[in-house]
Amino acid sequence: MIALQMVLALVLDTLCGEPRRWHPLVGFGVLVGRVETRLRRDSQTPRAQQLAGALGWLLLAALPALALWGVLAMLSGWLLVVAQVLVLYLAIGNRSLAEHARAVAAPLLAGDLARARHRVGMIVSRDTSALDEAGVTRAAVESVLENGSDAVLAPLFWFAVAGAPGALLYRLANTLDARWGYRSQKYLHFGRAAARLDDLLNGIPARLCALSYGLIGNLRGALRCWREQAPQAASPNAGPVMAAGAGALSIRLGGPSYYHGREEWRPALGCGRDAEPRDIHRALHLLWRAIVLWLVVMLCLELGLAFQGGRA
Repeated sequence: MIALQMVLALVLDTLCGEPRRWHPLVGFGVLVGRVETRLRRDSQTPRAQQLAGALGWLLLAALPALALWGVLAMLSGWLLVVAQVLVLYLAIGNRSLAEHARAVAAPLLAGDLARARHRVGMIVSRDTSALDEAGVTRAAVESVLENGSDAVLAPLFWFAVAGAPGALLYRLANTLDARWGYRSQKYLHFGRAAARLDDLLNGIPARLCALSYGLIGNLRGALRCWREQAPQAASPNAGPVMAAGAGALSIRLGGPSYYHGREEWRPALGCGRDAEPRDIHRALHLLWRAIVLWLVVMLCLELGLAFQGGRA
């Protein structure tokens, strides 16, 4: 039943995409800002800011997931299934990721670098105004590989583990990390809980994602890049995902990036030739095959458990 619910949520996402109006995460973003205004003070000690950030995480991520668990406990039958599917549908962003990636690839392939820079700036946090074609391509491919884990496979993993409350908890925690999990002076202490808990929740699904990329691509290259290059990345979870993904595609990523006007050198990831605009579509296909692999594995596990239960 879990595999079927995953399929239904993915079909709903494919057909409808993210809600154009009244998306719950938009309202959640407003709530995050209000909670931060109430809890965070520049005058607080580092310890007080850490405690305030942890309290904010409990209020904004743990409490809604617990409330959803209570609501679902009162439902049964098809009503429960519908509720679970709707929550998972809102927690994943596969179609949105694909649309944004294709919106970068199309102008790149048409030679319109300015438009490609603008489009890629909508999905990455780095400065894109000075990127050349190779830089735009790398940024887009890296976004597909990393967000394929964060926005698609990780919610599916937590849905399989803990149902809709698990998927909701992960999605809200990931959103809080995107808002607070920076190593800037403003969020260094206040955002520590959000960053650490997102790393914790992402640990297993990120490595399963990296393994999946390898299994459906260049496995030897993916495993070698994962082993040798991932430890050099700043993120303990994005490193394995992007290194294995680049290795699976037999392309090279990394290199110079610009954040707030300052150059930062990303470690080399992958192997083989430099990434090309057509590799954006190849990265999307890699993600889709990884999704199918997860669904097949989940279905086999459920059928195996049902068979064992029937024999007992």
